Amino acid sequence: MPLARDLLHPSIELQRRQHKKKRLVQSPNSYFMDVKCPGCYKITTVFSHAQTVVLCVGCATVLCQSSGGKARLTEGNPPPPNALSLLVDL
Repeated sequence: MPLARDLLHPSIELQRRQHKKKRLVQSPNSYFMDVKCPGCYKITTVFSHAQTVVLCVGCATVLCQSSGGKARLTEGNPPPPNALSLLVDL
């Protein structure tokens, strides 16, 4: 009787939906991203789950705000690439 899915080689979609500790290789859901200020074009490193408001070092504009989970980028900043899509096939 064959299994419905391959346990040794799970799909990336299945890994993305699982809890961070129940994946085949444990990996966090959080990541760091470089955000460019739309006003002064300085780059600031922001944590994806930042719990405080992140301001630009050069012009003090708000780059992202906390939303209870992931930090929400302000208008004018493009969304970051999905960090979980960078999983390496083992």
